[in-house]
Amino acid sequence: MIYDLIIVGGGPAGMAAGIYAARQKLNTLLITKDFGGQMARKAVAIENYPGFGEISGFELINKFAAHLKKFPVEILQDAVVRIKKTGQTFSIFTKNKKTIQAKAVIIASGADPRPLELPGEKKFIGKGVSYCTACDAPLFAGKKVAVVGGGNSGFEAAIALSKWSKKIYVLERGSKVRADQRNQEIAKKTGKIEIITDVVLKEVKGKNFVNSIVYQDKKRKNNITLSVEGIFVEIGSQPATSFVKGLVGFNKRDEIKISLETCQTKTPGLFAAGDVTIIPYKQIVIAAGQGTIAALSVSNYLSKQSEG
Repeated sequence: MIYDLIIVGGGPAGMAAGIYAARQKLNTLLITKDFGGQMARKAVAIENYPGFGEISGFELINKFAAHLKKFPVEILQDAVVRIKKTGQTFSIFTKNKKTIQAKAVIIASGADPRPLELPGEKKFIGKGVSYCTACDAPLFAGKKVAVVGGGNSGFEAAIALSKWSKKIYVLERGSKVRADQRNQEIAKKTGKIEIITDVVLKEVKGKNFVNSIVYQDKKRKNNITLSVEGIFVEIGSQPATSFVKGLVGFNKRDEIKISLETCQTKTPGLFAAGDVTIIPYKQIVIAAGQGTIAALSVSNYLSKQSEG
């Protein structure tokens, strides 16, 4: 069996693409490890998705997924490890040793959290080092923790942690934080969040679990050991693109180059949408919009193929 379309990814771009593909009567398979993408890591309220004054990432994921499942889109829980194109047909190879074919593909695999690349970081993953506040915040009730990153994601993580942890340090490499003023005001009101700027991280330390993080004060040039029992990494993300190399072009950040009009990559029939692409603004509403464009473009592409 050859599908009309295979969508790789279950975040807002992938789910929106699935909804629109089904409405175009395309025989569609969506492959994802889990639903939600980076929305699943949003522990605080989302206030900028149109139609919802305030909604949690978890609730919004469920609404996306429920909407998708109203349509005849087949869903496979798996991970794609490689894509190959032979003639006009794509072959998708999965982690669970499945090989599936399609006439067109939309890459909506999103992005994975960017690691710190510090000594000790990998050793303490799951033992104090976390990349998901929504998943792990309750584990740090009554404890001191550090959030690495002074952007909106870092402040949102710190605000969410303030419901559990007794003290949160926000560590920022620059001389000032980059979070929106609103997030800074909310953080200040918690009375639990301390901001430390001009930080150069050196090492994650501990025994069985994290007990400190070492950083250098850029101004004073001295090393400081900060006693914490948890470290939440919020320094951005890196596109999940390893399985599609050779078929698409990339920018310096390994984001997939696409036509801004159609979301098509350099390979005919292969489209990309959401945080995995070169679009600079990584927002849920933008990802959903790109997924929509990609699905409609696939429908147009397949129509032209059948006419030819």
